[in-house]
Amino acid sequence: MSESITPIETTRGFSPPSVTQFSVFLTNKVGKLFDLVEAFEGSTCSICALSVHEASDHAVVRLVTNNAKAAVELLRKENLPYSERDVLVVELSGSHSLASMCLCLLSAELSIHFAYPLMLRSCGTPTIALAVDDLTLGGQILRRKEFRLLGEADLADRPGSSGSSRS
Repeated sequence: MSESITPIETTRGFSPPSVTQFSVFLTNKVGKLFDLVEAFEGSTCSICALSVHEASDHAVVRLVTNNAKAAVELLRKENLPYSERDVLVVELSGSHSLASMCLCLLSAELSIHFAYPLMLRSCGTPTIALAVDDLTLGGQILRRKEFRLLGEADLADRPGSSGSSRS
């Protein structure tokens, strides 16, 4: 007698919403950051988050944009060396504080490699870009704790972003 076994539903295939972060490598010279930021002005993508890590001879600028494909084209056109990494973008509001987010990840023994805030979004809620050991596990944990995770499409509706349909 053979029984049909229904597989237990798992979160194995779950992929949390994430955004692409670009780490752009610049020589540490006056005006290089301005040149980078100016290149995005008037383009089809906007910078939503920016973090600068400076050393004596170079700087690494971490960027999150609202259009990763357009950002890649722009960085290539400007001949700027960069790398890509997916990060979680987490909205903090109400009982979902920075401390509670850190505690959720700590409870799962996930390390936070780095974090930095996004520039003000139209809804005005604090939002943070976050790199963790395991993006999928981190996303699952934060979702279970009812944190709102944002994807690239959620960033496209920023005031001042190219293509904004708000009047």
